[in-house]
This record gives sequence, structure tokens and C-alpha cells, in this order.
Amino acid sequence: MAEYITVLTTTDTADRAEELARAAVEARVAGCAQIDGPIRSVYWWEGAVQVDMEWRVLYKLPADRFDDLERIIKETHTYETPEIISADIERGSAEYLAWLDAETAPR
Repeated sequence: MAEYITVLTTTDTADRAEELARAAVEARVAGCAQIDGPIRSVYWWEGAVQVDMEWRVLYKLPADRFDDLERIIKETHTYETPEIISADIERGSAEYLAWLDAETAPR
């Protein structure tokens, strides 16, 4: 298991994306959250293909903070089944990874 991960979620408005990003950073479970969009998402939902504009939030954090981030996303998100997926950060600069540790350390 990697020591650091990125976690991705999407939502339906820029304001909601900022709310999701801010909740995780303020709780210090993610050192950083980046928002991009709008993006066009095509997906199955309730038996039909849907096409919607969404905003993507990408969090960076130590892997051991995933459960805390997942809880915050689920508490804050308006979707019934929000996308919450992670990818390992295989390598990163020592300075940046140390910064992630410092900014997400329990206080």
C-alpha cells in the first residue's frame, strides 16, 4: 500500500465542489483539493444512460487519512452514491510529501 494517495469525487456545481474541497481541507484530512470543470460525465443511473455537467475534486493526502476523507465526503455530498475512488501516489518530492504530512496531522 502506498503512503500517499489522491482521491477523486465529482459533483453537480462549482459551489458544491468548493464546499467538498473546503470541508476536507478545513478538517485537515487532505492537504490540498483541486477543482476542475465543468466536465461532461456519461454514466448509467437508474436504468438509463445519463449525461451531465459535473465538477471534479481531486484531493491529496496520506493514505491513512482515507477513511476520514470518505466520511467527510459522504456527510457533505448531495449525491445518493458519490464517486469516491483513490489512486496511489507512487513517488513525489520529499518536500511536498512532508508538507502533506504536516498539513494533515491530527491537531
